[in-house]
Formats: sequence, structure tokens, C-alpha cells
Amino acid sequence: MNSDFARIITLQRKERHISQKQAATDLGISQALLSHYEKGIRECGLNFLVKIADYYNVSCDYLLGRTPDPEGKTITVEDIPDDDGNNSLEMPSPEIINFNRRIINNSISLLFSLAQKANSITLIKEVSSYLMLSVYKLFRIIYNANPHNDQKLFRIPKVIANDSANAIVSMSEANIKASSCGIPLDGNDCIDNFDTLYVTTATLQKDYAQYSSSLLNLIKRSEDSIARTRAKYRPDGK
Repeated sequence: MNSDFARIITLQRKERHISQKQAATDLGISQALLSHYEKGIRECGLNFLVKIADYYNVSCDYLLGRTPDPEGKTITVEDIPDDDGNNSLEMPSPEIINFNRRIINNSISLLFSLAQKANSITLIKEVSSYLMLSVYKLFRIIYNANPHNDQKLFRIPKVIANDSANAIVSMSEANIKASSCGIPLDGNDCIDNFDTLYVTTATLQKDYAQYSSSLLNLIKRSEDSIARTRAKYRPDGK
């Protein structure tokens, strides 16, 4: 049973604000059967897969979770290496490194674009703080790997730098959450028009065409990593 199919057809219907009854009528099936498809209780046939892909104007590969892009776009094989995350002891190829860097950079650009669209100084400021300090922490960890690297590069002593950065990152995250919920804390502004942050797969592709594919790939790879890690540490090991 393909769980991605059930999730994605439900997402596509809800993003378009189509009732389950209307979608079932348009697709020529009963509402009960569509409900079973959306809940993952039953699997559809190939004919229906093509039909619903046409109905939502997306690719079959996307509906099956084979690509995160609704149009089924894929970057070239050179740009998207075949890396299933199981070769952790092997040096990643330059293609993998470049791919990861690109999807991270593009996703950050999209994140800033969303923050600007929300017209919130707090959101832009705290997103910047969160990301800068996260990079700062990682750089210091790697820098400290060599005991001969001179700590005079930094003004903040090593013994307190990481925990202090963590505290500010946590505060930035709290301020981002408050602003995103319309709560102005400590003189900060907040988002007053949540419609500016209405996001669907369609709006991502329309408003952020340059970055949307990277973000969708980042989401997929991140959730694959989360799923693998959670499965590894489940008591039953399944």
C-alpha cells in the first residue's frame, strides 16, 4: 500500500478547496470509495491513477511519492545522486555535496521571501538570527576539531559559546512562533495578515518558481531521514 498516494491526493483536494463529494462526482466514483483511497484503506488501479493525476493536473510520479515536484520535474541524474543515506561511512561525491548545498541555499532564500511577504520585521530578524547562530555553532564545532586552531579567532570563550548560542536560537525560535501566531511579545511586531503566508504546492511553484523544487526536495529528504531514524529506534525494530 502506497501511503504517499493517500496523503497527496487528500492534500491536492484540500488545497483546491474541493469537497470529497464533489471530487468523487467529478472522478466518477462513489464518495465512500474516494474516502477509502484517501485514508489508504484501498489501492486504486492504474486507470484511476491516471484519471486523478489529470484531474489535479499533476504527475503520476508525484502522486506516488516518487518525486516531490507536482509537475514530476526531476533534476538531472548528475544533480540528484542516488544516495539512500545508508553509505554514511563513505565520502559523499562532489555531486551530493553540491546538491545538498544548493537545496539548502535555495530553501533559505524561499524562507526569507516568505518572511518578507509577511511584512514582519520580527520574523525577518529572528529568522536571520536563528540561521546565523546555527551556522556559527557548526563552524565552531568543526574549527575546534583541531586543537591547534587558535581560539583568538573568537571573542566568546569556547566553554560558553555553544550553550549561549543555543539559548539565543531557542529564544529566536520562540519569537518566530509568537510572531507567526499573531502575538506581539516584548515590543516586537507580529504577522497581522495570515493570508500572506497561505502556501500550497501550486503557490510555491507560481510564486517561488526558482526555489520551489529545492524546498520540496529538502522536505522529502528530511522526512525520509526522520522516518528512517524513527524506524531504527522503534522497540520492535520495524
